[in-house]
Amino acid sequence: VPAGRAGALHLPATLRAAAPHQHTRGRVAGPLRLRPEDVREAVREGREGNLVVFVVDASGSMGARARMAAVKGAVLALLTDAYQRRDKVAVVAFRGAAAQTLLPATSSVLAASTRLADLPTGGRTPLAEGLLAAADLLRVERLRDPKRRPLVLVVTDGRATAGERPLDRSARAAAVLAATGAPCVVVDCESGPVRLGLARRLAAQLGADHHRLDEVATAPLTDLATHPAQPRDRALRAPA
Repeated sequence: VPAGRAGALHLPATLRAAAPHQHTRGRVAGPLRLRPEDVREAVREGREGNLVVFVVDASGSMGARARMAAVKGAVLALLTDAYQRRDKVAVVAFRGAAAQTLLPATSSVLAASTRLADLPTGGRTPLAEGLLAAADLLRVERLRDPKRRPLVLVVTDGRATAGERPLDRSARAAAVLAATGAPCVVVDCESGPVRLGLARRLAAQLGADHHRLDEVATAPLTDLATHPAQPRDRALRAPA
């Protein structure tokens, strides 16, 4: 129903609104009798789509290859199903002393498959650089396509080992990423009997949901990207 003067007339909806009242309006034959209150307007909804940015710890831990494989599977699954939604996916990996955009924002399955064919791992953990690279990527993509809805998935155990005072630098970088306003999800890949809870702390700094990678298979990881509004700290059980 128009709030004021109708914009683009939605004819089928207008006819449907008028049809039940034809008897009370005295119509026996001929064209429908329309009243101003029957008018309906078309509401144009944007098809801006989503931008899902994976920020992945590719440093030299034993689980690095498993993390990268899970992200690669999720990226390809998202892009395969992204055509109707006009979604794009990007991948930022951090290792050694820097972060690298392995996959610029794309909707091409072929481009993603080619770029992610050989995923480098090893070295120290420059978490701050990864978070800042994600913030820069969001800034550039927002200039290119301001209506696209961003979502950032940070796959990390929360450790930071590169540079001076790496945890303090990571906290500052998290503040920069959080200031972009993009919703974030932290996928916690910490393992072992002793857990420091650094990824949980990072999630708090980002205002992000927190999930554990060891309970998330490729399909649920894909679900996090398409349905991020999950209860915080909910454990997602991988399907049998």
